Amino acid sequence: MFTKLPPAVTALLLQFAAFALAVLSLRVAGQQVSALTFALLCGAYAAAFSYFAGLASWWLTIQFAFVPALVLMLAFDIPSGFFLAAFLVLLAVYWSTFRTQVPLYLSSNKVWQALEDLLPQQKPGADLRFVDLGSGLGGVLTHLASVRPDGQYTGVESAPLPFLWSWLRIRLGGHSNCKVHWGSIWDDKLGACDLSQYDVVFAYLSPVPMERLWHKARAEMRPGSVFVSSTFAVPEQSPHETVQVDDLHRSTLLVWRM
Repeated sequence: MFTKLPPAVTALLLQFAAFALAVLSLRVAGQQVSALTFALLCGAYAAAFSYFAGLASWWLTIQFAFVPALVLMLAFDIPSGFFLAAFLVLLAVYWSTFRTQVPLYLSSNKVWQALEDLLPQQKPGADLRFVDLGSGLGGVLTHLASVRPDGQYTGVESAPLPFLWSWLRIRLGGHSNCKVHWGSIWDDKLGACDLSQYDVVFAYLSPVPMERLWHKARAEMRPGSVFVSSTFAVPEQSPHETVQVDDLHRSTLLVWRM
């Protein structure tokens, strides 16, 4: 049942189930507890349900903290305008997460540096062409544009605020060999998402779209080009090379040579 629903809908239904079970548990036990204790019980049930429902690990934290966070915010009597502002900011950052199931992940500086070694040498009469699918705040693009000025660097980002941030980062940084497009990586009308034009395709997305992205890469990328995924593997496809990055998250770059 749950596999047919978007994760956000599944998470909401599990919150309702957790609330009902928490109420039932306390009635059966004949216990009266504080609002915060009740909220923590709801969170524990919701996180457990989410685990058994197969939601991604980052959903477990959200599910556990959701009701306790509501209780604490109500207890502090925070003005309603704050919640509206917070909602609008989160909407601008996680605009497409509901549909794509790809949250905003930010690559570390050490990942940027590791990518330098995976870029092919410049070919006579041709610029290196690199694309970051889900380019976030543009850190990968601007870093590589600085250290390898012989290349052309393109980003694709669907969330409004990260797109605006990266666009300003590129413009204010004077990176003439760098650009970012606002749109979905699955949009056939967005020319930047035609992978046949790139020497290196980089993605730091989530486990959900990797199989679909692999099929797109296999269909479009040219022989000799390189596909790199940070952290997330392609199901049933062993990479030709892995690069372990010594950063806080112990990131791994998985490399396929097409």
